[in-house]
Amino acid sequence: MARTASWLLRVALLLLLLVDACRRAAGAPVVSELRCQCLQTVQGIHLKNIQSVKVTSPGPHCAQTEVIATLKNGQEACLNPEAPLVKKIIHKMLNNGNSS
Repeated sequence: MARTASWLLRVALLLLLLVDACRRAAGAPVVSELRCQCLQTVQGIHLKNIQSVKVTSPGPHCAQTEVIATLKNGQEACLNPEAPLVKKIIHKMLNNGNSS
């Protein structure tokens, strides 16, 4: 019985680690105040799926510009600020007043 519980605990821990790794690989922001929030970025997301956009300028916490899009389903995604599609999204969101 203890052997089964130990095995289930290991499987559960492995699943949690895999979910976290997949979330980071998908461009999800990493919550931390004293370092860059975006470890990886995506090139772009269709504008209709974006609820708001937050642009963070470089500073002591992070040397790069970060663009974090909040999607209509509540998820957050880090966008590549140099991608042409992302530049268009930022421009449209700023013109519509939907950015934070």
